[in-house]
Amino acid sequence: MLGSVALLNDPRALLRHLYDVAVQRALPLHNTAAHLPAPPKGRTLVLGAGKAGGAMAHAVEALWPKDVSLSGLVVTRYGHTPPRPRGLAQRIEVVEAAHPVPDAAGLDAAQRMLELTQGLTEDDLVLFLISGGGSSLLTLPCEGLTLADKQRINRQLLDSGAHIGEMNAVRKHLSRIKGGRLAAACAPARVVTLTISDVPGDDVSVIASGPTVADATTCADALDILRRYGIDVPPAVRAQLENGALETPKPGDPRLARCETHLIATPQQSLEAAAEAARALGLQAYILSDEIEGESREVGKVHAALARSAALGRSSFEVPCVILSGGETTVTVRPRVEGQPKGRGGRAGEFCMGLAQALGGQANVWALAADTDGIDGVEDNAGAMVTPDTLARAASKGLKLTEHLARNDAYGFFKPLGDLVITGPTHTNVNDFRAILIE
Repeated sequence: MLGSVALLNDPRALLRHLYDVAVQRALPLHNTAAHLPAPPKGRTLVLGAGKAGGAMAHAVEALWPKDVSLSGLVVTRYGHTPPRPRGLAQRIEVVEAAHPVPDAAGLDAAQRMLELTQGLTEDDLVLFLISGGGSSLLTLPCEGLTLADKQRINRQLLDSGAHIGEMNAVRKHLSRIKGGRLAAACAPARVVTLTISDVPGDDVSVIASGPTVADATTCADALDILRRYGIDVPPAVRAQLENGALETPKPGDPRLARCETHLIATPQQSLEAAAEAARALGLQAYILSDEIEGESREVGKVHAALARSAALGRSSFEVPCVILSGGETTVTVRPRVEGQPKGRGGRAGEFCMGLAQALGGQANVWALAADTDGIDGVEDNAGAMVTPDTLARAASKGLKLTEHLARNDAYGFFKPLGDLVITGPTHTNVNDFRAILIE
């Protein structure tokens, strides 16, 4: 890592340093030990799903007593299984599947997990490892719904602009495993869930669609969301939603009486770690919130207004400073225009386009926005950077920001500028990370 003076003289390196600190704070091995239960009288079964699933499984294997049996199955995203530490024996099987649109591998993993819960007793322990991305990775459609149906509905939800709570309310009610159903299948065993949060407010019933958590949303809520965004489901499934046949386990359900959930890493903790790192460099650091939602480009414009005010000495922020925020914004995908290339990008890149447009080349303002899992949408970048000369450099290359915004093409805008943030999979996920440096 560069020294303090070098970082202060290199805004790009400084912002990347803050991102790396935030990610490091959320790594499973640093956060698991304090939350592991004591080994049970019976057997221990480990199940899990999410982008951090592989790293969480490795952490449990490293920390669980070597002389106590341990077995199970965890599913993570393709390419997101970290290298196994040297000398660490494999006791938990880790498989990979598709994200954000589910595939047959995720379907197979979910079916196998449900089968592994058969025959559990009250002397057994089920340890669930849950992180963001589990909704897509752990897919087991309800009766009357095919995998192809689930894929179509998932794509439409992703493109609709629906927020994560809305999307997961639908996913829970169209599943045989989400919304507390997987935990119910484990009764009468004790169920302990260790969770890395990737949702605003750290609502454990929303993370990965809460496979081990009672669900307060209803079939009626799911129907309302489907209608609001114009998403169709097969008539037989709609009928089951209307008559309540697809209702999820609710708070107070006796099958979930022996379930407990522990948050082992959260977005706020990562933002606080980044703030401490900035202050260690002599910068003021301000955390706006870890729960920011809304259209990514519009959130970018709001952040730009705050940054411009600080840069011009018109706010209570003392400069030089860093403004930090997290949460989960959304992108409403615009219809593709005939003859135009398909847009590529995700929430972080869309935020950066909105930010750059609103800053208008403001001097002394630099920014980074990236997803803490290392993947922004479905591309190979975590996010992007914005610099005081972003618009000028874009113009010199013939890039028109308005055109790229119109087709949600952040990747196509920032790649020619060399401003993509590429990290590879980080093996954790505490959602969006945004840092704005005002010098």
